[in-house]
Amino acid sequence: MALRVIQWSTGNVGYHALRAIIHHPDLELVGVFAHSPAKVGKDAGELCGIEPVGITATNNAQELLAMQADCVAYMAQGEPRPRETVNDLCMILEAGKNVVTPSLISLYYPPFSNQKIRQRIEAACQKGGVSLYASGLDPGFSGDALPFTLMSLCERVDSVRVAELFDYGTYNDPAFTGEYFGFGKPIDYPAALFAPGGIKWGWGGIVQMTADALGVTLDEIREAHERRVTPKTLHTKMMTVEAGTVAALHFQVQGIVKGRPVIVAEHYNRLGSDIFDCAPDWPKPPEGLPSCYRVQIEGSPSLTCYLGIKGYDGDHNTGGVTATAMRVINAIPAVCAAKPGMLSTLDLPLVTARHLMFT
Repeated sequence: MALRVIQWSTGNVGYHALRAIIHHPDLELVGVFAHSPAKVGKDAGELCGIEPVGITATNNAQELLAMQADCVAYMAQGEPRPRETVNDLCMILEAGKNVVTPSLISLYYPPFSNQKIRQRIEAACQKGGVSLYASGLDPGFSGDALPFTLMSLCERVDSVRVAELFDYGTYNDPAFTGEYFGFGKPIDYPAALFAPGGIKWGWGGIVQMTADALGVTLDEIREAHERRVTPKTLHTKMMTVEAGTVAALHFQVQGIVKGRPVIVAEHYNRLGSDIFDCAPDWPKPPEGLPSCYRVQIEGSPSLTCYLGIKGYDGDHNTGGVTATAMRVINAIPAVCAAKPGMLSTLDLPLVTARHLMFT
């Protein structure tokens, strides 16, 4: 019997999640929540670019939560509104609905999350008798399931380094990603990401999860970053970047053991594929890949893996948001079968694309 799913929000990631739920043979869409008044009353199919399916979007949360449903796929943007997001998640969980979500990256590894928030969400899980799984592509799959799978080939692991080498130029999210990362700003602009603890808050959980998976005790977790400006004005889908403002950045979170960074999660992000000249010394994707994830494991044996990604329209950022949605959508059966509580990738069985090969 198909699992009954409510899709919550239909933005950059939710658009792809909604379409996937409609097409998934093991899932049944039973409701859609829309924040935008312009989307209320519209058919779910119209909201994700396919034929009508007979289910219309609503902004009445209580009406949706009164429905019989196994899971809510919560895709509302969480980082700019963390308090409201936690309130939403607890409301849904207390109503007895499992939740999968990429919305708050600080929840991706519950033992690393804020203690008060974790206790509140855990209490909501227990009250509703359900589970919550938060994940995505990065942080998420590229920094946990992918390196964990590679490490299964190793006799010894000396270090793990995961890097996102991505051009964000075609990602249409200037209000959050652009502003949060400080793209298009002077190099000394106080971007929120680079406030003390900001990078660690977002990616430290992946570093700690990897350490726990390896049975390693970290002495500390450090963060570092640098930014570069473009010598010329760039016109991208994300935004127009004036000459002399930030168009490339590098940040990393380092898990330290005996003074040595043994687990590193890092980003090399640019706006526009034609700006490598503003950071020529930084790593680039291999020829033929406009963007990728790179996993480097030093040990016995040492391993290097490049994960390229491409969406249905040929664009890597479309592929990225689709993969972010599908990482949690494909986990719905495992989450619904799990014991009540907050889950991480370490708590789930292997998540596959079961029944998704359309022949």
